[in-house]
Amino acid sequence: MTPILRTDRLILAPYRPEDEEVFVALLGDEEVCRWMGQDRVPEEQIRVIFQAILNEIYAKNMFDVWAVWSEGVYVGHAEIKKTGNVDGYEMIAALVKESRGRGVGNELVRGLLRYAADTLQLSEVYGMVGAENAASLALGKKLGFTHVRDVVADDGTVTKMLVLPTGDSRHPDPGASPAAPVPVS
Repeated sequence: MTPILRTDRLILAPYRPEDEEVFVALLGDEEVCRWMGQDRVPEEQIRVIFQAILNEIYAKNMFDVWAVWSEGVYVGHAEIKKTGNVDGYEMIAALVKESRGRGVGNELVRGLLRYAADTLQLSEVYGMVGAENAASLALGKKLGFTHVRDVVADDGTVTKMLVLPTGDSRHPDPGASPAAPVPVS
């Protein structure tokens, strides 16, 4: 069961049925799709994905998927899961436009790293970042992610595969608040 995680400013909680509209808006954002390396899909398809999260992914405990909140406002989406993209677990994070540039991404990734290390007992996590996504690449570098290789799609777009050992002393710094799992009520 996907736990609730907390950092200084963020609450990562499993999606609820009433979160569908914010999820649809996030994945309907052309810039979010571009940075996530996926094609923009019709709203109906996004709604099918949301229902799959609620009715399949959570029900079958397939992997962790969170709605990310700050002061009661939806700020983004996060996942940690095994994918075909990497040889291990991939960390996925996307932020709504209004949350970018405020340190939310840094805090979110640090919280996910702590959870990956402490709860999932992962020795490393991967991230796939679009080669043109300067902000996410800079954050990855700051947190100590290293470049593994470039992945070139059929259309020529390049995605950077990054990895970070979860025991790496460069994350999270000692003053950072851990993201400790909290029992779901």
